[in-house]
Amino acid sequence: MGDSAGRPRQACPLSDPSGPCPAVRGEMVYIPDDSDFSSFRDQCESLEGWHSQYNKGGVMVWSQAPGESRTVQKIKLRIACKDVPAATLYDVLHDTHYRKKWDSNVIETYDIGRLTANADVGYYAWKCPSPLKNRDFVTLRSWLPLGNDYMIINYSVKHPKYPPRKDFVRAVSLQTGYLVKANGPHGCTLYYLTQVDPRGSLPKWVVNKVSQFVAPKAMKKIYKAGLKYPEWKQKHEPGFKPWVYPEQNTLPSISLAELSLQHADSLENIDESGLAEDRTHITRGGVGGRRLVWSFL
Repeated sequence: MGDSAGRPRQACPLSDPSGPCPAVRGEMVYIPDDSDFSSFRDQCESLEGWHSQYNKGGVMVWSQAPGESRTVQKIKLRIACKDVPAATLYDVLHDTHYRKKWDSNVIETYDIGRLTANADVGYYAWKCPSPLKNRDFVTLRSWLPLGNDYMIINYSVKHPKYPPRKDFVRAVSLQTGYLVKANGPHGCTLYYLTQVDPRGSLPKWVVNKVSQFVAPKAMKKIYKAGLKYPEWKQKHEPGFKPWVYPEQNTLPSISLAELSLQHADSLENIDESGLAEDRTHITRGGVGGRRLVWSFL
């Protein structure tokens, strides 16, 4: 079976727990195909192997402990978004200009280049709570509308023009993504699943804050952003949606040959486990925890 863009299937599912996903055999970078999206959707909707961490105010948080072949735990979240159509929330997740309005923890985010009509490479840096060092990513992102539902998934890659920076710790997304499921024409359910290596040992207070404080508030922040997006978009290029209309995409084309997998063991690994919480500088959306560093990629 081919992918959503008609390319031949390459066998290496996103659900593979043994390494960076979705890398193909031979350590090649490739664009996720239909089976990868199907696997991601199954992980979002399944409860098997997931442990409930939080269930309050319409937000649910689950975690999946690392196994023998996986050292980085996964976190999954779900929130029901009343009065936000699935298509609107999908636009919110794509719109980098709007993100700077609602994501108070973003330091810098931009698209680097276009791979296909439904895949690109981008950069994202965000604030971690003091005294932790800030993190950044370079990721390959792909998206797939399926009727009234939508998925966006990413994983970390290396681009020769965007090496690790001295002022950030380069973290690694093994598997991160969103599933937006329509609940009729006027509402939706948002799933967020992430498995990220922050490149470092983090304090227990960071990990504890994620499921009980940061994750639920971050999901609610996206929900509120969805409620406000239509009014904002009407004033900011309302017809410009290159994620929906590929002919609007003016990003430079890049080749998969320019990219390589971002292996965590090739990056700096710092020990921040002994740092005490600086309560005067805790941000409400950017504490990380995915063995854990929290941010919506």
